[in-house]
Amino acid sequence: MRKLAWATRGISAATGALLLGALVVPSAAASGGPTPEPEHGKKKCGPVARHVASAAPDFGSLRGTVFRLTTDRDGHAFLNDSRNQGVWIDLKVVPNTPKCVVDVAASVEESFGTLTLTLLSKSGVIYEARCTTGATAYSPTNLPGACGVGFQALQATPV
Repeated sequence: MRKLAWATRGISAATGALLLGALVVPSAAASGGPTPEPEHGKKKCGPVARHVASAAPDFGSLRGTVFRLTTDRDGHAFLNDSRNQGVWIDLKVVPNTPKCVVDVAASVEESFGTLTLTLLSKSGVIYEARCTTGATAYSPTNLPGACGVGFQALQATPV
């Protein structure tokens, strides 16, 4: 009979610990902080709709060039410079690229020769990178240097 009483106490203690853990975990998980973004290639990001954007400067040596941005269903963003046909650069080579991109935009400022890449992350934060343009087409090796500090989150994104 003693063995049965010991087993009953053990089960009661285990059940109590399990219930206590169930009550404590939700309050800890609801800290109110930003939701961390999934890593590249993780299915928690996808599937997301594919998006495309482009910018076509009409000045100087860039006349006729088209810069294209797109996303894939896994939340990766890519850049194509029409002067480098068929080459799509995964933007993760640029510092601070968000992990799960759901939308893209591109623009070119003629007066400064700057390509602005805008990415919307799944968490709702907008990121921008300002990249200098020049006579050389973008490639995976020269894009990080052209984009300086890389992507920066826009403060107080309303999404």
